[in-house]
Amino acid sequence: MVGKKGGASGETLKKEGLARFNNNMGLTSWPQIPAINQKNYYTEYLKRDDQVLAYRLQNEEARNRMTKSAKDRDRALAMSKTELPLPEPEAEADGDTAMEDANGESAQEAAGSKIVVVHVGSQNLRIGLASDALPKTTPMVIARKSKENEAEEDGGEPRPKRLKLDDGQPMEPEKMFGPEFASQYTTMSAELKAHMRANKRRTLPNSKEMVVNYNRRTVHETISEHNDPLRVEWTEIPSDPKKAPEYLTGEDALRIPDYSKPRYKLFWPIRHGWLNERDYNNKTLLFLDIALIIEEAMKTQLSLPPKKDWNQYSCVFVIPDLYERAYVTQILEMLMREFAFTRVCFVQESLAGTFGAGYTSACVVDIGAQKTSICCVEEGMCIESSRVNLKYGGADVTETFVKMMLFDHFPYDEINLNRRYDFLLAEELKRNVCTMNESNVSVQVFDFHLRASGQDTRKYTFKAYDEVLLAPMGLFQPDIFDVSQKLKGRRKLVSRSYDLYDGQPNDPTSAAQSEILTAIAPPLPTNNNNNAGNSQPSFSDVHATPSRSQPINAISRLQDMDATPHSSVAGSPAPDVGTPQQAGSGTPIPGSQAPVAPAAPRRPTVEERDDVLPIFPLDNAIFTAIGGVARVDERKYTDFLGGVLVIGGGSLISGFHSFLEERMHIRRPELASYVMVGTPPRELDPQVVVWKGASVFAKLDATNDSWIGRLEYDRLGSRVMTYKCMWAW
Repeated sequence: MVGKKGGASGETLKKEGLARFNNNMGLTSWPQIPAINQKNYYTEYLKRDDQVLAYRLQNEEARNRMTKSAKDRDRALAMSKTELPLPEPEAEADGDTAMEDANGESAQEAAGSKIVVVHVGSQNLRIGLASDALPKTTPMVIARKSKENEAEEDGGEPRPKRLKLDDGQPMEPEKMFGPEFASQYTTMSAELKAHMRANKRRTLPNSKEMVVNYNRRTVHETISEHNDPLRVEWTEIPSDPKKAPEYLTGEDALRIPDYSKPRYKLFWPIRHGWLNERDYNNKTLLFLDIALIIEEAMKTQLSLPPKKDWNQYSCVFVIPDLYERAYVTQILEMLMREFAFTRVCFVQESLAGTFGAGYTSACVVDIGAQKTSICCVEEGMCIESSRVNLKYGGADVTETFVKMMLFDHFPYDEINLNRRYDFLLAEELKRNVCTMNESNVSVQVFDFHLRASGQDTRKYTFKAYDEVLLAPMGLFQPDIFDVSQKLKGRRKLVSRSYDLYDGQPNDPTSAAQSEILTAIAPPLPTNNNNNAGNSQPSFSDVHATPSRSQPINAISRLQDMDATPHSSVAGSPAPDVGTPQQAGSGTPIPGSQAPVAPAAPRRPTVEERDDVLPIFPLDNAIFTAIGGVARVDERKYTDFLGGVLVIGGGSLISGFHSFLEERMHIRRPELASYVMVGTPPRELDPQVVVWKGASVFAKLDATNDSWIGRLEYDRLGSRVMTYKCMWAW
């Protein structure tokens, strides 16, 4: 069919009412927007620094500073030409009359005197002004009114926990901690004796019997309080409950008599480097206690003006290398809202440690009271793949030392670390007695004074042999530590932070930490046709799994993973993944099995990661952390082995640094020539190195872009951390 050749004429369309005409009237009064050309469109949204508030404020501040310096220079030149004397600066409202000299030292001092540096630990809080030489140290504890104190809870169960007979009577000291502890302790004693004999050190065959017999028959001596020159000044509590304070913090809290009226219970907001969710039932109260402890320390230790004037101060806060984002964001809100600081800055522990020691590149090993962190730092940046966080420290050494002494019939057998005066006594004994020098291991006589509120002072004498060395040896054989309560209450109050877009956990992870968790996690059930030695651990991080094809796998994967017993709350350690190889080559060791291709690892779930407690031998953990650096650059491996910096209160044990170096030599003899363990220079106390580094970092005002101002936080909230952190937030 042939269609029409042409349309109808105009007259026809008019008659039918189909003619098109234009009366110059729009279809709508809304403006007509032409369609976007989909083949050629472009946007600059958030692609330039001047479009980001944080960067824009930094540029404005730099421009204002430059303008002010130019005006001051022009004013000085103009006044010098007229030969008029320069006006003396007036005293400011806060009484700061320091004048800036030619070197600008007093200006630096004045800037440091307005910056508060805070380092929160599991056991101690170190706080001070950036202009101070050393910080003030106070216990990170708060005492609140309660029906019963911490020693009376759970029926008065002592710590360390003792086993009892069926009739409730205490067991013999050799059996009160169970057969597992007795076996481990006996094995460690035998290994130490064999090692001392191999080093030609004299050992008496009946040393243990001498210690036990002496401790059994020794009797304490009673000293009246007025004859004790070192008696303790206890915190006085009014007998009227209405006049008694609601809470006390710091040293005053530890000096409250245990059986005071009204009763007080101690709360430690930070435990094992985590928020203490076990002893708290309210997240708000947990962060309130942290704020109260810091606030009281600022008032009493630093003698700052009233809280309403704190808006003139800035704050540098030290956070862990493997931090939790929920903790950091809550601390940021607390510092900005409750303390009303004019600006806040965060710095990581290991980075602050290198600043304090004056190192440009080091593998920082920070042994605290309840956690040990390891991280490699290079040129002012923490290498993310090397971060390791282990949940043991000096407090575990203290508890293990007490258990070993009780095992050997310690004369003060009622010692209970839940009691305040016993806790302080145990810490004192560890500082005075423990050592890691084998030359000091012999049968020695020690004494101590037990001072309790309302009681006469008792002087005890006891003998010790190898307990003084075996207790700190637990850092290298952590199976001896009691870790049964460390995961209790985990994630009860503060859940893990998740990404807003993909829903994945966005807390920082580390290749070295994932490797340690993989090594200590229990194995997956295997099929019957597979060998038990080829089973994979329960999980491993997809992004952190070491590549077997790289030549560095012999370095990053420890050869003798099973040489030191591993500890895990989840069960026995898994067998070593892969085949041991000779360092620096891909050739298998003669007699070993051929390497088997590993099964594809699966991505860990949040529950699995939180259920595994990171407990690992310290020397192996250092090699694993440095192995995380080798994934990025193999040439830096030996550099970091030669720059191991040990800091923290847990390293104050006599001979610890040389012992650690010797253990690392034995662990990897082919790398012994590279290993060197250092101490902080200038005889600086290892406990304050991190705080000292943070104070140095605080005074780098001209080059530090990490400060978070009030306007930025009001506009962006915690999102400003993305632009202000020196690491990937």
